Formats: sequence, structure tokens, C-alpha cells
Amino acid sequence: MIQDGDDGPSSEAEAEPAAVRRRAGGAESSRANRAWWDRNADEYQDEHGSFLGDARFVWCPEGLDEAQAGLLGPAAGLRGLRVLEVGAGAAQCSRWLAAQGARPVALDLSHRQLQHALRIGDGEHGGAGEGDGVALVEADARSLPFADGSFDLGCSAFGALPFVADPVRVLREVRRVLRPGGRFVFSVTHPMRWALPDEPGPEGLTVLSSYFDRTPYVEEDERGRAVYVEHHRTMGDRVRDVVSAGFRLLDVVEPEWPGWNTQEWGGWSPLRGRLIPGTAIFVCERDEAGG
Repeated sequence: MIQDGDDGPSSEAEAEPAAVRRRAGGAESSRANRAWWDRNADEYQDEHGSFLGDARFVWCPEGLDEAQAGLLGPAAGLRGLRVLEVGAGAAQCSRWLAAQGARPVALDLSHRQLQHALRIGDGEHGGAGEGDGVALVEADARSLPFADGSFDLGCSAFGALPFVADPVRVLREVRRVLRPGGRFVFSVTHPMRWALPDEPGPEGLTVLSSYFDRTPYVEEDERGRAVYVEHHRTMGDRVRDVVSAGFRLLDVVEPEWPGWNTQEWGGWSPLRGRLIPGTAIFVCERDEAGG
């Protein structure tokens, strides 16, 4: 579920939220972002649905496709595997996995995003989305409602991790539900983007804040309540998070901007993409030890 960055739309019935930098804990971040995605899911799918496709596994706005990248392993090897997608949005990635013969579960915090998953499933197959082979679960990634060792693989395309105050908690939950040796691959906004304005043009190439300032970005309503929260981790933080959660880090992929991709998506653009990375993808593997 790729997000637009710091300039998300707000409801027309509400005052424009104020952007601030302040502390935001786990519960506040979860509550704010659940409501934000419920409010904005329709616009998000309208704007980006054609790029994401109905059954395409795209990792990032650069357009890196799992069918070519094989970060989860060879597509032929996915058949029969149980795969958990964290922050699935409308379950486009999970639908691609199902088409390869996998048994995916698409989990998201947002009820409205999962309604779009049902809509797409209905459009393809009819029957309340049952024909697309994807199970949908509405839950917080900080507390996964699955038994230990339930899945062979896990994945997350800009889902959950950029929005949580406690990413190690999410990673430990994913590790818990993976079988020993299971792979987890997740993509997030490249950490270096935090220091730059979230703009697609030349103004987005000027450093305006400290890369090392981890104070969350928060949008507040007129009463000071968070309505959107995004959290920053440096590249080193992300690596340490992965390791401390019990994973081995196998690779970090920084997709280059391809010549065919002419779209702008929030702060992603051909101009910026040719010069600086916009996405970091972490390829991890659960250690063989139990617990």
C-alpha cells in the first residue's frame, strides 16, 4: 500500500489540518492513520488504481514489479505457500500472489481499503470477492491475529511500517507468525527523503531538515488531535530494527527510476528519481531458532 507522503488530501468537510512535528505514540498513530485511510481510500484508489492494477505486485512508485524482481523468490516456487501481506490496501499484491498459486492473507488497518479489495474481487470474479483466492483481515499490524508459525512468507509494500511508532513491535509480530526460515520483504520511503521537501520538482532536491531528526510528522485537526502520522527511521535504524526483531537482513534494494515511468506520485517523480532514491526495500529472513 504505497502512500503519497506528507501531502495527503483531507475531507472537504473539515478544516485543512495543520502540519507539525511532535511526539506521537503507538495508539495515537494507529487511531489517526486508520481514520485517515478510511477517509481517503476512495481518492487513493481512484488516483493510483490504474498504476497499481487489480492483480499486480508493485513494490514502489518507481514501478519495480515482483514478477521481474523475484524478491520473495521465484514465482513458480510460490504455489501452495501461505503468504501474509501487511498493510495490503485493496489487496492488489495478494491477488497477484493468488494468481501464482499462493494462499495469501491480506491484512489492513483500514476497513474502507478492504472494501475496495472486495470491490475489485467482485469485479473480477463475482460472489463477494470469494473467487480471487485472497482472505481479507482487518487488524492492526502491531498485534497480528494469527498463530505462531502460520505463514511461509510475509510482504509489505509501503504498508504499516512507515506509519507506526513502534516498528520493532510489528517486525516481531511478523517474525512470530512466520515459520523458521520464512522470508519477509518490505518497502518504505527511502530514509534520506525525510530531509527533503515532499515535492516532485526541483524544490524537492534541497535539504530543509535534519536527516537525524526522528520527530514524527503529524497532521492535526483544529483541536490538536492527530489525523495523520508518519514516522522516520534512518537507514541504520531500519537495519537495527530488522536485526533486533530476530531477522537476518539478506539485501537492501534501492530501485532506480526506469525510463518508461513518466508519472508523478506525491514526492516521487522522474526528475527526483534519476538523482536520488525514493524507496528502500528490505529483504529479511527469519532465523531458524524457535521462539
